[in-house]
Amino acid sequence: MTQLDCTVTSCLYNHDCLCAKGNITIGGRDATKSGETCCESFRERGTNTLNWVGQTDPAVEIDCEACDCVHNEDCKCAATHIGIGGGSSACQCRETECEDFRCR
Repeated sequence: MTQLDCTVTSCLYNHDCLCAKGNITIGGRDATKSGETCCESFRERGTNTLNWVGQTDPAVEIDCEACDCVHNEDCKCAATHIGIGGGSSACQCRETECEDFRCR
């Protein structure tokens, strides 16, 4: 599994910059740079929802659709550590990104 740091504090699964979902999907099938990727698992934290759901763990399983990323091995992220960015203002998954995407 990959160590994940997430600065997308507007995500329902974010708790203290860790992901409580346990597994995520990185989108960006045709990505050639980080800004063309996204966390497909992002769900905006609503005003009527809990602060977070699930248990946090720094290591998560990451499915990766970014075919041209050097870390993509059979649609799984093989990086030891990645960051998901987008900050506190992200409202949709396309406003997030895998900060460690590297084009082959």
